[in-house]
This record gives sequence, structure tokens and C-alpha cells, in this order.
Amino acid sequence: MAMMPKRVKYRKSQKGRVKGKATRGNYVAFGDYGLQSLGSARISAQTIEAGRVVAAQAVRGQGKVYIRIFPHKSVTAIPAETRMGKGKGEVEYWAAIVKPGTVMFEVSGIGEDAARAALARIAYKMPVPCRFVTRRPTL
Repeated sequence: MAMMPKRVKYRKSQKGRVKGKATRGNYVAFGDYGLQSLGSARISAQTIEAGRVVAAQAVRGQGKVYIRIFPHKSVTAIPAETRMGKGKGEVEYWAAIVKPGTVMFEVSGIGEDAARAALARIAYKMPVPCRFVTRRPTL
């Protein structure tokens, strides 16, 4: 089932603009390898779920998959062929706002070749160009 918040203060949110690069969530924190966004987009909860399913199939119980994005923003839509006025439409789906540099998925417990293949399958489903990144060495 697609992800969505349990509770929100306001059901409907304004569209907003995605400006600048990611300053938070832009490095591999939990796993060994990650999938980093190179563009900005609204990624729907259904797309995130599709990436999770593909990652679970690719890892096959040997490693662990971490999802680093969550759909907090509600996206509304008005039905087709509706006259002007009558207010804002109902919530159509929930989306995660992704900036360039955001690490969206991470994997651990598998080799680099398997991780590269798994993250490539996820990247194919994402609406933004992505790249494979590794954890930085810590001192």
C-alpha cells in the first residue's frame, strides 16, 4: 500500500516551488550504497512503492533496503470538464519533494555489483535522473 502521513494539520497544501540543491539527506547515511537524485521533482507515493518492490526483489533477503524519502505533500486535482470556481479540488495523491542531491534509496549487506544492479532497476522507475553513490569513508 502507498505511503501517506497518519495525520496532517491541513489536508490541502499549496504547490510551491523547488529551488536550490539538497542540504539535508544528501549523503549515504544508513546503507553502503545509495541512489542520488540529479534533478528536482515531486515523486508520488505510488512511484516510491514501485521502487521499494523492485529493490526487495533485487536484494532477495540478503541485504536491507532503506527508503530515505517520504510523501508529505498532498497534491490536489479537479475532475476533467469542470467549470471554473467551486474551490480547490480533492487530494489526488501524496508526493515527496526531491531536490538535486537527495539520496532517495540506500542498500546494505550486498556486493557493489548487486547493489548497482538493484539501484539501476529503481532508477528506471524514478521520474528524475539518478546516480549511484557510495558511503564516504569516516575517520
